[in-house]
Amino acid sequence: MKFEKIEGNFAPTEDGKCASSSGGMVSTAFPEATEAGVEMLRRGGNAIDAACAAAFALCVCEPQASGLGGQSMAIMHFNGKTVAVDGSSRVPSLAHIDRIDKKTHRFQGYKATTVPSTPAVLGYLHFHYGRLEWKEILAPAIHIAKEGYAITELQHRLQEREKDKFLAMDSFSGAKYFLKEGKLSYEVGEKFIQKDLAEMLEHLALHGVKSFYAGEIAKEIDEDMRYHEGFLRAEDLALIPWPVERRPIHRTYRAVKVFTSPPPGAGRTLLLVLQILKHVPSRFLKTPTPKMYHFLAETIRKGLLNHKERPFDPNIYPQLPDDKKILSLAFARELSKSIYDGIDPALPLTELFSLGNDTTHLSVMDSEGNAIGITQSIELVYGAKVAARGLGFLYNNYMSSLDIRDPSHPYYLRPNAIPWSSVAPMIVFYGDKPWMVAGSPGSERIFSTMSQFLSHIIDSNMPISEAMIKPRLHCSVGGTLSLEAERFDPKVISYLQEVGYKLDPRESFSFYHGAIHAVLKPQAGGEFQGVAEIRRDGTAAGP
Repeated sequence: MKFEKIEGNFAPTEDGKCASSSGGMVSTAFPEATEAGVEMLRRGGNAIDAACAAAFALCVCEPQASGLGGQSMAIMHFNGKTVAVDGSSRVPSLAHIDRIDKKTHRFQGYKATTVPSTPAVLGYLHFHYGRLEWKEILAPAIHIAKEGYAITELQHRLQEREKDKFLAMDSFSGAKYFLKEGKLSYEVGEKFIQKDLAEMLEHLALHGVKSFYAGEIAKEIDEDMRYHEGFLRAEDLALIPWPVERRPIHRTYRAVKVFTSPPPGAGRTLLLVLQILKHVPSRFLKTPTPKMYHFLAETIRKGLLNHKERPFDPNIYPQLPDDKKILSLAFARELSKSIYDGIDPALPLTELFSLGNDTTHLSVMDSEGNAIGITQSIELVYGAKVAARGLGFLYNNYMSSLDIRDPSHPYYLRPNAIPWSSVAPMIVFYGDKPWMVAGSPGSERIFSTMSQFLSHIIDSNMPISEAMIKPRLHCSVGGTLSLEAERFDPKVISYLQEVGYKLDPRESFSFYHGAIHAVLKPQAGGEFQGVAEIRRDGTAAGP
């Protein structure tokens, strides 16, 4: 690992996808959200202030991926201490399995939503760790909602894709707020203004986040849910889903130490994959041979199978010792040795459940040594496709992330259960100092996107700007290999097909393969570095 190459070969770009700055760094999935975070740093705020402002802004300008009706998780290093912030939402008390149509209610409509946690998570982070006034944190989001922002090509495409699902809802509430005239997708460049959401955010700025859960906003959500026969009630909201600070899990990868989210997040899976990759030399992983990609695909399969076969909820089963086994070097060595020239027939060749949800991630570092990554989501693209009447935000559909077959499953759909999450934000340390913060959306592809990104940096000595644009692949448990076909050598693709994979070719820079947002503080000194995913709309910037 050569820091002089990794850090010295980084180059900012005019489009803002790669940036450097001396006063800290913010990377998010939308330019206005990045600017909201940078503005907090300019005002003397810390990384947590910047992250909260950026997260609220994303709730306004990236509604397909996140919002006040969703869920947020974080990992944070503050004043020398590293913590994972478990911001799980919860199943409403009326949501019994026998009252739910398993094919429809879990995926869209008012019955699909869990108790939103994002307002509670951002309020908690600001109250305990922020420095600026609450009104300052919300001001950028209010401004964006009032004045509007320009619809992007990605958002236009997703609105076109999801339009029929919006229009299939009896209430048309999602279509009313997020389609033009309630029935058409917005054209690229058209201004999108959200008056009701702006008013609701102004109310939050004045009355605090508790109003969302035990005040006027909670009352309006309750009335909306009762009218549309949803499960969420004022009583559920009043049991505020304040986040739980948990001890992060960590393992070394070559010369660095990776800290990430424990269950219900998927940090274990990310670390397991890195442990397996660590058993082969860097020179093997840096060379794009057919056998290297086969080894990577099998590693992803084995990591994903362990994630799905070993669900773990720390609230219910804290006594299970399995967590230590999964992250042991011996277990990783065993899995590494089990990878042969062909596809492993011992693994299931049928597909386990797979979700195509959308999420967003932001990363921030400040000049005081603080660092934070927040991953937030409303689950599927545009969530439940229904919105809170008069409040302007979409409800999530996290019911789809709960098990409906096995009552002994720790994430079985029952009142007050929490969803099973795929998020794996990470803070990478060199010595005892944060070196990089990174994360990605992408459901079950998050850990594969993150592990490939980190391997490119550590094993190939790539700057984060180059590692972000490298081609990606993902392999399901059943052996379906999704990859950006035109960016791989045809010989590699032929070899992978010959050894038994079912190929799922994707377009170049596929939306499907995640979205890295990362910031880095060079070990050798110099300016902070940041990258925002080329596959999405975001930017990186600093004060």
